[in-house]
Amino acid sequence: MADAVTGATIPRERVEAVVERERERFVRDHARSRELHERGAEALLAGVPMNWMTRWPGPFPIYFSEAKGARIIDVDGNEYADLCLGDTGAMTGHSPPATVAAATERLGRGITTMLPSEDALDVGSEMERRFGLRHWQFTLSATDANRFAIRLCREITGRPRILVFNHCYHGTVDETFASLKEGRVVPRHGSVGPPVDVELTTRVVEFNDVDALERELGVGDVASVLAEPALTNVGIVLPDDGYHDRLREITRATGTLLIIDETHTLSCGPGGYTAAEGLEPDLLTIGKPIAGGIPTGAYGMTDEVAARVLEGTTWDEADVGGIGGTLAGNALSLTAVRATLAKVLTDEAFERMIALAERFEGAVSGSIAEHGLPWQVTRLGCRAEYMFAPERPRTGGEAAAEFDPDLDGLMHLYMLNRGVLMTPFHMMALMSPATTEADVDRHSEAFAAAAEELSAD
Repeated sequence: MADAVTGATIPRERVEAVVERERERFVRDHARSRELHERGAEALLAGVPMNWMTRWPGPFPIYFSEAKGARIIDVDGNEYADLCLGDTGAMTGHSPPATVAAATERLGRGITTMLPSEDALDVGSEMERRFGLRHWQFTLSATDANRFAIRLCREITGRPRILVFNHCYHGTVDETFASLKEGRVVPRHGSVGPPVDVELTTRVVEFNDVDALERELGVGDVASVLAEPALTNVGIVLPDDGYHDRLREITRATGTLLIIDETHTLSCGPGGYTAAEGLEPDLLTIGKPIAGGIPTGAYGMTDEVAARVLEGTTWDEADVGGIGGTLAGNALSLTAVRATLAKVLTDEAFERMIALAERFEGAVSGSIAEHGLPWQVTRLGCRAEYMFAPERPRTGGEAAAEFDPDLDGLMHLYMLNRGVLMTPFHMMALMSPATTEADVDRHSEAFAAAAEELSAD
C-alpha cells in the first residue's frame, strides 16, 4: 500500500491512529459480545454460526439481543440505527407487525405440507402486477431461484454455459463465482471448493461493455445471461444510458435468455429496477426481503418461457430434476410474502424510503464536497453507498480496484461506535419502512465528523 490512503490525500498514519482509538472504544463498549464470541469458539466454527459473521471491523463481532423496526440492541445494551438491515434481508424493517401477525396465525395451522396453499394464488397475482411476468415458482432463497432458473434455461435452449458480469453477486450459485483475469475466466478469489472449472460453465464480461457482451454471446453456447440491473455488491455500479436496451437486443439476436436478478435492486421501487425502467426479462429472480425476514425466494417467467418449460418437463420425475426442494413454496413462507407485499413493502412505503435515501445521499455528498475528499456517493432507489474514489466506476473491475480496506474498516468501526450499523462488506445504507429522518441524520452527523477528522490539515 502507498504511504497514504486514497490518492495521497489522507495520510496513512492518521487513518491508523483513528482506527486504533476506535478499536479501543469498541472493545470497551462491547465486553459481553467479546465474552460470547470467546465462548462460541468452543462449539462454533470461528465462534459464529456462519463464518461471514466475522467480517465486521471490530476484533470480534457484535452479538445482538433484539432487532425491531430499524433498531438493533446488542447484548451490551448499545442501540443502533440499522442501515444494514441484514444486507437487504430485513429491508422491511425487523419483524414488521403485519408479517409477524400473518406468520403467527399460519404457524398454528400448518407450516409445510408439500401441498399448495391459497396464499400462493394471491402472491402470484401480486408478483405479476409488480414485475409483469405471469408464471411464478417459489423457493427458500434467491440462490435457489437463480440456480433453478439457470437449469431451466440450459434445459430449454440446449446450451451449456451462462454469462455473468465481473464481480456480480447472485448468492452461492457455483457458476457465478467467476471473474476475469487477463482475459481468462477464473474462479473468483475466495471461492471455496468449486466443483467444476468455471471456464467450462461460465462466460464473464465487464458490466457496460457492449462489445464484449456481443462477442461472447455470438459464440452461441450461452443459455442465459444472469444479470443484476446494476451491480450492488462491489459498490453500486450503474448501467450506462441505453445499456439495458443493447443487452436485450443482443440476447434476443443470439437466442439467449435474459434473467434479471432483482434481489438487491428491489430498492428501486415496488417492482424493482425492472418496473422502474421498463426492462423485459425472460425470467426474473428475487429473494431476501419479500417475506419480511422469513426465508423465501421466487422466480417468474414469460408465457413463452413457461410454455417451453412445461413442454420439456418430465412429469413422473419432476421431484428429482434438480428443481425445487421439500420446503420450497411452503405455506409459512407464502403467507409471509402475501402479508409483506400487501402491507409492508407498499407503493407508499417505497416513496418514503426513496426520499430518505435522497436525504442520505445529499448529506454525504455535502460533507464530501465541504471537506474536499476524493470520494463519491451513488444512490439506487432507497439504497445508497459511498466509495473512496473520485470517479464513479463503470465496471465491476474498476469498482474492485477502487476498494480501500483501510478506509472501509475505519468508517464501519467509526459508525458502529456512534450507533450506526452499515452493511459490513461495503459502505452501503438501506432504508426500510421503519427508518426515520433521525436515523439518517445520525449517520450524517457521524459521517461529517469522520470527514472533518480525516481531512484535517
